[in-house]
Amino acid sequence: MIVASTNHLLDALPSSLSRSFFKAKLKKALLYHQQILLEAGAPITRVYFPFDAVVSLVVPLSNGQNVKAAMVGRDGLVGGCAGFGTKRSTSRALVHIPGQCLWCEVETLTHAIVEYPALRSIVLAHEQALLCHTQQSAACNAVHKLQSRLARHLLRAADLHGRDEFPLTQDHLAEMLGARRTSVTLIASRFQKSGMINYKRGQIKVCNRAKLENAACECYQAIKSNYQAMFSNPTLPTLAGVGG
Repeated sequence: MIVASTNHLLDALPSSLSRSFFKAKLKKALLYHQQILLEAGAPITRVYFPFDAVVSLVVPLSNGQNVKAAMVGRDGLVGGCAGFGTKRSTSRALVHIPGQCLWCEVETLTHAIVEYPALRSIVLAHEQALLCHTQQSAACNAVHKLQSRLARHLLRAADLHGRDEFPLTQDHLAEMLGARRTSVTLIASRFQKSGMINYKRGQIKVCNRAKLENAACECYQAIKSNYQAMFSNPTLPTLAGVGG
């Protein structure tokens, strides 16, 4: 079982930076289900570093439907682009799974990015990984079957939440996948019968990760690898001058 207690992006920073800056500037908060952290087209005023909360970045359509572009959790931050001067959000940041986070005002992140090169490098690396995530998701939605996409979504949610059990309704799954609830219910039932997951009263538990990974499309590993690379080599020489 995975257990989340911190944010990996913050953990990757030098301890001196954490002591001198973030402990004094970051504030704790509890994010609740369906809370909107950023609105599409609205100014970005705060940035969030989730611990066990999972946030969906969605594109709201005129018919009321939300199309998921990416998810952010314990390996990233929400609103990081604002630290480099982006004024408005291009998507809605909607809390997918409730949980804890740290947050700060945009100005705090902006000043820290200028002052601390290590922070600048890893936030840039995160924004690149997030861009790759949205591109991979677009390709996935276009060509992969709903069964594979659902498996990918559940695995990614478990990774970002830090636990194999989390609250998630089938209505919300259907909305995020752009599918009918009846279709999601049918596939989830198959997953449960095969022992991959257990679903009861809005709670989903990943019971057999190996089987679920076999059911998922290639996009799960592709997205996961991009974020892992961010921590193994966060320096981006071609972008090193940005924000400094």
